[in-house]
Amino acid sequence: MPWSVGPLRLGRTWVLAPDAASLAARWDRLVAAEGAERDALFAPSRARTQHTAVAALPGGATGTARFIREDGPCPPPVRIAHGPFDEQWLIPDHRLIDVARPELWRVADERQLFAVEQGYVPGAGGPALLVSAPLPDGRSPAGRPGRIRPLYRRPGAAEPNLAPGLTSLLGSRYGHAVDADAVLAWIAAAALAAPGGCAVPLPADPALWAEGVALGGELVRVQSRGARGGERPRLPGGRRPYVRAALPARPETLAYTPEDETLRLGGAGRISPVPEGAWAYRVGGVRMLEAWFDRRTARAEAGTLDAVGPGAWPQAWTSELLELIAVLALLSALAPRQEALRAACADAARAGEVLDRAALRSAGVLPVPAAARRPASVLDHHEEGPEGQFALL
Repeated sequence: MPWSVGPLRLGRTWVLAPDAASLAARWDRLVAAEGAERDALFAPSRARTQHTAVAALPGGATGTARFIREDGPCPPPVRIAHGPFDEQWLIPDHRLIDVARPELWRVADERQLFAVEQGYVPGAGGPALLVSAPLPDGRSPAGRPGRIRPLYRRPGAAEPNLAPGLTSLLGSRYGHAVDADAVLAWIAAAALAAPGGCAVPLPADPALWAEGVALGGELVRVQSRGARGGERPRLPGGRRPYVRAALPARPETLAYTPEDETLRLGGAGRISPVPEGAWAYRVGGVRMLEAWFDRRTARAEAGTLDAVGPGAWPQAWTSELLELIAVLALLSALAPRQEALRAACADAARAGEVLDRAALRSAGVLPVPAAARRPASVLDHHEEGPEGQFALL
């Protein structure tokens, strides 16, 4: 997947929240403020101040006049993936985001999937790469953030982001057509974490490839949470978690007891059954359930826009937590198969039964053309520039 993009850099934390209503309330407070108070609430940076002129994000309908003159309503927040397994809401206003990566917004649609490399942490274990349907910000819970690799270079699932000639080579080796979805599934199953980024072995054995693609398809389905017409992830009947005791209005602690598979929120809230694999699931050495909970209960500095939030735990968060438990439990159950696949790939590599760099070079797949490493031109419509101007395309 030669075209990759670095993580988003928001520059100010208040533009992101676990609930959309908080973002609208923060916006209203900001535009109602004046003078020094408004500037302090905005939280200017070197890349963005209230006087910065910037183009609109692709696909959006936000203003492009300097923010100092903004007094209208909040743009509709959009769903993004804030690091692994945490879908939050973002104000999609380019005037508020230091580095928004417009090239990603141009290709984000209902057909797109993103492969997100996780920061490399030696000995931490966990997945080297995760797949997201919402636009990801590329945040890594620990270590250096990885790269974001869209599956397609253009909207509408057009032009796969694959090295030219790769699918033809794989198809000839395995005896059947290979498409972009199959390659992504293999990557999701077989990718290995390395200091320089993800390493992806390519086996010579068609049976090993088929096994990995089948496993990767399950991983992608769970990680993307039913995107592109699939079903939302659910545990089988009898193992689905439920709220057994009502959650408090503002839970401050999260604990797990493996004996009865119960997740405890605050002093009284209880959710069960929660498989131990879901509780123990980590990325970059960080336990995912704890990270998700901490982002919703951390105390923000008084007087800042970050402190504007729901007065009590929203019901929607409980539903999201139940689905997250299912996602992590399902991935944990697939982990032994993934480890076995990686072991088989290592055995194949030691035996020389892989498509190595020499094979890719002889087939013309490597070196990858420079154009394939750059975003495709998708400017088939006007994008509003600073102060309402339009570029000539």
